[in-house]
Amino acid sequence: MNSPTTIVWSSFDGRFSDSPRALYERLRAERDDLHHVWLVRDELRHTFPTDVTLVTSRTPEAARALESADLVFASSHIEVEWEKKPGATYVQTWHGTPLKTVHWDVLWAPEGKLEQLDRDVQRWDLLLSPNPHATRFLTQAFRWEGELLESGYPRNDVLSAPRHDARRAEVRDALGIDPGTTVVLYAPTWRDAEGYDTSLDVPVRLELDRFGEALGEDHVLLLRAHNMVAGRWHVDDHDWLRDVSLTPPDVADLYCAADVMVTDYSSTMFDWAVTGRPLLYLASDLEQYGSVTRGFYLDLWPDAPGPVLRSTEELLDALRDLPGLEQEYAERYAAFRERFTPHEDGHATDRVLRHLGLLG
Repeated sequence: MNSPTTIVWSSFDGRFSDSPRALYERLRAERDDLHHVWLVRDELRHTFPTDVTLVTSRTPEAARALESADLVFASSHIEVEWEKKPGATYVQTWHGTPLKTVHWDVLWAPEGKLEQLDRDVQRWDLLLSPNPHATRFLTQAFRWEGELLESGYPRNDVLSAPRHDARRAEVRDALGIDPGTTVVLYAPTWRDAEGYDTSLDVPVRLELDRFGEALGEDHVLLLRAHNMVAGRWHVDDHDWLRDVSLTPPDVADLYCAADVMVTDYSSTMFDWAVTGRPLLYLASDLEQYGSVTRGFYLDLWPDAPGPVLRSTEELLDALRDLPGLEQEYAERYAAFRERFTPHEDGHATDRVLRHLGLLG
């Protein structure tokens, strides 16, 4: 492809994060002949570099920026109507290995929603995939017959990079976490009804007071809501608690900072596995989610790389003996990593940029 002059970047409708961020930072370090435009949520403008052009997402200005772009990168659907100019290339990095069903495979979506999102799919030129499982089900869900690059995820390169330890220290310091503190990252997925109906309360499915009582002296809990419901958890302030749903904007920073992750059905589990650190599941609504709410592509649970827990009390018991858990689940964890992280070697960013002719 011809070298583009204008690149528009979009991550989760306006964050400075995910694979678009990793690709952008690599290009900025290597080339100074490109004009970069980021789509932004206005409340997150302060999290972006000061020397980049920002355009508010989901606005006529965003549509005009996209229509003038030579190259577009996005980590999810761009939900604004625009017409791709002739010769432009749209790279969809996507944002996770699918455990729960997506797009045309979901059990339910608001009327007309999938048709709206599918108009964005029709603009894509290249779809990235992290592993063979994702390749199979992303192509199925999007009915994708275009070009696909199974590259690994650029966003995960930092987890294998030489700067990982330095970034870990930087993030923990920025969050005010003392050395020696055990950091627990709680990063569940969203429930479809809560995401689509913004009038609904979004509960935290972990009993925070019990966590504080049991582990608050030497643990810090990081709460990371899914992008679809970020900003809708209402939690009290505590020394042992940080709501990091909006900042830092990039969940990779939290992967670096944390010692253990708790999730449910989120694709964060596959990225977290790159770290090799303990992974626990708090899945109180497992049957409901799998059969009614969304549905799964695979029955992960009999061979899960960590314990599948049904209550906060079970979770607290598990967190008290992480070395024992690591030993108990070592073989399952190794098999999980072999299956779902085969390309996560710290070089996915360069593979993608070289494929596009953007790096030599």
